Amino acid sequence: MQYLVSVINDSSDLATDSEQAAIDVFNEQLIADGYWVFAGGLGGPDMATVLDNRGEAPVFTDGPFVETKEYIVGFWILEAPDLDVALKLAAEGSKACNRKVEVRPFL
Repeated sequence: MQYLVSVINDSSDLATDSEQAAIDVFNEQLIADGYWVFAGGLGGPDMATVLDNRGEAPVFTDGPFVETKEYIVGFWILEAPDLDVALKLAAEGSKACNRKVEVRPFL
């Protein structure tokens, strides 16, 4: 089963050099163990554009779709046999990037 592990932050600060090194080690281990599917970092909310095309014409709005202190700054997509393994891996990822993470299964 695949899981989305969202990395949550409350500032626009990028990973420090030591955090990035720990993330690289974690990513390499995910790949070696066969859990890696895809991962990436995201631009901050100030770089977001929301699109709503439910009406007559699409409406584009600059900025995030919600006003919040915390936002998603990156993610991993993992292939894990069950939620327990996904949570264990997410805990390791949280430690590596020094940020909170959220785990959600793909449906």
